[in-house]
Amino acid sequence: MIRLLIAEDQAMMRGALALLLNLEPDIDVVAEAGTTTEALDAARRVRPDVALLDIEMPDGSGLDTAATLRDELPDCRVLIVTTFGRPGYLRRAMEAGATGFLVKDAPVDQLAAVIRRVLAGERVIDPALAAAALSTGPNPLSDRERDVLRVAVDGATVADIASRLHLSESTIRNYLSAAIGKTHTRNRIEAAHRARSNGWI
Repeated sequence: MIRLLIAEDQAMMRGALALLLNLEPDIDVVAEAGTTTEALDAARRVRPDVALLDIEMPDGSGLDTAATLRDELPDCRVLIVTTFGRPGYLRRAMEAGATGFLVKDAPVDQLAAVIRRVLAGERVIDPALAAAALSTGPNPLSDRERDVLRVAVDGATVADIASRLHLSESTIRNYLSAAIGKTHTRNRIEAAHRARSNGWI
């Protein structure tokens, strides 16, 4: 039996996935989680063969969870299943050690097949997303530029960003200027939205 952990913040979606995947003759959902903290605690406790992770969780990112699982439970395969089929997310997932990446509109029988394939050591990626990732190119932003844009995405002022990140306003302006140039946009709001739409933040 394939021991599966499902981490998905929407309870109805999580329950439906667990119900449907438990119908597969070789899959046993051994844990469910609604947050990244719950997912890591459950994974450490039950040591699943495969962890199915959503990206956007209430207390963090499934991508960070994937990296932690890679370091702490290297035998656990990670499959990212998300609504947000963004090229940058795919790149970040692969860098975090995920071996599969699917968007949520895939049918359940396809998901079950992918779970089996990643456990067998294959890398499985949604083909359309793989093509988009290749055409988009790598994330041009530095870690600090990504931090600044994450705060800027909701329209925060330079002063707000500086306060939240404990940096000077002039330093924030420098990071924003660099990010605007790298994203080929006109202002910090456009830069943040382009970074988000590409999955860079």
